[in-house]
Amino acid sequence: MRVLAELPHPDCKITLFSMNQKYIIKLERGAFEQIYKISELDIPDGVNGVFQLLDSEFINSAVKRFNQMRLDFDQSYKRYDSNIT
Repeated sequence: MRVLAELPHPDCKITLFSMNQKYIIKLERGAFEQIYKISELDIPDGVNGVFQLLDSEFINSAVKRFNQMRLDFDQSYKRYDSNIT
């Protein structure tokens, strides 16, 4: 897997990889990750096309998903913790 770019963003770390003729878009926030894969053939503009794909609407939705992931995990951990004590 080869790193193509890291995109600065205040709400999450965005890294673009290339592997097996696919672009892999990884978003990270704390302990959580979201990974999206798309064929290089589906993005005719290459890396610039991927940058266009990652518009503000997509990023805002991903950030909301990170928030929901955190809530889901916290609730699950509380259930777990109450069962072992």
